[in-house]
Amino acid sequence: MADAPNPTANPADAGWHRFTTAEAPAGLGGTVVQYGADVPPETDLRLLGTVEGKRIMDLGCGTGHNAVVLAQQGAKVIAVDPDTSALATARSRAEEAAVRVELHQAGLADLAFLRSDSVDAAISVLALASVDDLARVFRQVHRVLKPEAAFICSFPHPAFAMFNPSAPDPLRVARPYDQRGTMSWDLAGESVADYPRTIGEIFTTLHRSSFGVDQLLEPVAPARGHRSAHFADAMRTVPATVIFRARKQGN
Repeated sequence: MADAPNPTANPADAGWHRFTTAEAPAGLGGTVVQYGADVPPETDLRLLGTVEGKRIMDLGCGTGHNAVVLAQQGAKVIAVDPDTSALATARSRAEEAAVRVELHQAGLADLAFLRSDSVDAAISVLALASVDDLARVFRQVHRVLKPEAAFICSFPHPAFAMFNPSAPDPLRVARPYDQRGTMSWDLAGESVADYPRTIGEIFTTLHRSSFGVDQLLEPVAPARGHRSAHFADAMRTVPATVIFRARKQGN
């Protein structure tokens, strides 16, 4: 029988991880768009395609790894994040790389500064896990995207959240798949609220926000090769990240 869940417990105390692409992946030179820890990058998945000359929004850009990589590839990047300190790091990264990134300090659903139908594609890597009203974010992303434009978003996989990867038996179920309640994570000494969602809930919210999902990826970590600082052996068996590619439908 699974242990009773404690929605207010700090997952870091149980060896959980809040995955981030804030740091450039070691061994890859910081030159690839990442969708999560120890999953194939954009160079393998090819979800965005050619970005040169396109307006790309990085929603929840954090400290700017993906935003800078996209700008280096010739994209006109709009990077949005509510965290001013993270944006300061992103600005320094862009300056060091000698690229221009348009940075905005704003909530992830507060995109009034962007015109409707003005963005060629959008990505959001793991940032939407900390959003309470996901439908509101999706509606705003839908508004600013051009018709049929792609929106690639990744989330912590709810199946991986069932396990404690640092436990003696890391594949023993510790929490229900459809766990409810806010999870409190420790991130750089600060408490961050995350909202667990099943794949079905995310898919349905995208559909109701007039997106059509054309790819849903659940990659596990490769058996060998590069390991990030967030790697856990259980990731070779259970996917830690789920990636959706959706396209704007309608107006």
